[in-house]
Amino acid sequence: MKRLGMVWCTLGVAALILSASPGFGGSGGYALKDFGSFHIGGRQVSLENLPVKEIVFTKGSPPVKVNPNGDFEVEQMYVQYFIPKKQVSRYPLLMWHGGGLSGVTWETKPDGNPGWMNYFIKAGHPVYVSDAVERGRSSWARYPEIFQTEPLFRTKKEAWEYFRLGPKDAYDPDPAKRKTYPGMRFPVEYFDQFAKQGVPRWVTNDAPTQKAYDALVQRVGSCVIMPHSQGGNFAFNAALHAPDRVKAVIAIEPSGAPPSGPELEKIKHIPMLILWGDYMNEPDLALPWKKFEAGVKAFADDINGRGGRVDWIVLPEIGIRGNDHMLMMDTNSDAVAAVIQEWMGKNDLLRYWAGK
Repeated sequence: MKRLGMVWCTLGVAALILSASPGFGGSGGYALKDFGSFHIGGRQVSLENLPVKEIVFTKGSPPVKVNPNGDFEVEQMYVQYFIPKKQVSRYPLLMWHGGGLSGVTWETKPDGNPGWMNYFIKAGHPVYVSDAVERGRSSWARYPEIFQTEPLFRTKKEAWEYFRLGPKDAYDPDPAKRKTYPGMRFPVEYFDQFAKQGVPRWVTNDAPTQKAYDALVQRVGSCVIMPHSQGGNFAFNAALHAPDRVKAVIAIEPSGAPPSGPELEKIKHIPMLILWGDYMNEPDLALPWKKFEAGVKAFADDINGRGGRVDWIVLPEIGIRGNDHMLMMDTNSDAVAAVIQEWMGKNDLLRYWAGK
């Protein structure tokens, strides 16, 4: 695995890249050529023999009979897109969120500052942000008739620990009593606002989710995928399913990857960046992050052993510290994004790049 060990002057790089990008406006604004949304994937399901119920939709209104039998569209995925007028990147950037979350991950940060969706649009990337099957505007389906299991809901304590904001049992209902790791860059005073982004998830929908992501790649065509956490495994598999269309994968703390094997030979030509934040070696982590990392490392080592192109960046090793699992929401997120933008320039994914 190629481990990038030099210290990057990221803030200077960010200014240089953006000032050199034709799509960047000096006042902080940017012009769009087009924007919109669509649903993709899904199938029709017909239900029958379910009981008819009388429902009062609004207090004071008369009851109405609701018949749940009939045809439904399920397992679709919602996608919104933003196409800048002046494009710097060679390919659209597809942003895929992690578990129990939605495309909001990439939008305005919990503290009200612009997120990575804004950053990369300003930097000249056509950006596609999706809510995966079952999440957000993609909608649910009935269970157990269609979705096989009941949904899971993440508690605030679980989010605090799993996303490495603080040690195990460091969450408290009282914000003043919550403990963080030293130097944490997540704006913890906005943690409760962040927790509002959580959505239910199912553990039985990987197949339709992968199918919808694959359909998105086919619709967009040649593209770069930026997945986060759970989205990583979907992105790596999307590359395996369309190695001619996926031009790069930029995986932000992926929680999984395909197993080692001869199938990986067909994606060794695809440049990949696997990026990790801080606090991975803390002894009291609530999630087995080192096990997740080890599985992804085996994937990366296999590809590089075949002559592949996987780079591995651990942010503290290049002088960027204090990042948790939600590093795109941290107060130094622009510095992290600049590292990604420079990597894209070095891998010929940008039409214009200050490093050339």
